[in-house]
Amino acid sequence: EEGWLKGGLCLYQGCWYPARILRNVIAFHRHFQPQDHDIILASRPKSGTTWLKALIFSIANRSRFTNSSNPSPLLTKSPHELIPFIEFTLYGQKELPNLTSIQSPRLFSTHIPYLSLPVSIKERDYNIRIVYICRNPFDVVVSSWHFAAQARNSLERPMEDLVNNFCKGIESFGSFWDHVLGYWKASLENPKKVLFLKYEDLKEDTNFHHLKKLAKFIGFPFSMEEEKEGVIEEISKLCSLSSLRELE
Repeated sequence: EEGWLKGGLCLYQGCWYPARILRNVIAFHRHFQPQDHDIILASRPKSGTTWLKALIFSIANRSRFTNSSNPSPLLTKSPHELIPFIEFTLYGQKELPNLTSIQSPRLFSTHIPYLSLPVSIKERDYNIRIVYICRNPFDVVVSSWHFAAQARNSLERPMEDLVNNFCKGIESFGSFWDHVLGYWKASLENPKKVLFLKYEDLKEDTNFHHLKKLAKFIGFPFSMEEEKEGVIEEISKLCSLSSLRELE
């Protein structure tokens, strides 16, 4: 199927994937070995992935980067370097990447739908946390359009084609609604394993309710002392959308 980007789409296990990463997805399904305390950030493209990566990395590593002599790598590196994509980066570099040497908790990111994740990740035997972020579909379409307009591998097609494909579910990582509903249902069935977040809630999180909820869910809750010392505010500022734009 011809998608929005060059190279087309391939249907695999009921989901459309960019043809160029299909081999990576299959390798991930066959070979990924989960570990206790793995944290997986899941999302649709253009749904706030970069922002959530920055937040999760900062929360999980705040004890390691505490002052000017040991500053956060987010000041100089993209969140995508710090939390790599499973299907684009890790299995894109090698069919069998060595993931056992990564320091725990291992932080990964994926656009793969919940129903298409390896069974090993969804098993209750492993203490794995999955954090999903969704965004208003209108904003996703607009953001995707702007991204495609700037991408070198995009096809010169009118926005109407993108909207039509979006409505039909013929796009990278399948139907928007199936993707969102898959993770939403999983969060209801297994709330200790899957956390469902909304981009808009995080953006309006003036009292840091959702940020504290996120920290607690992934196993790094803020202490009362940290709250008094303004640690949450520091992380929020470091990971603000304006700060992340400066890295682009």
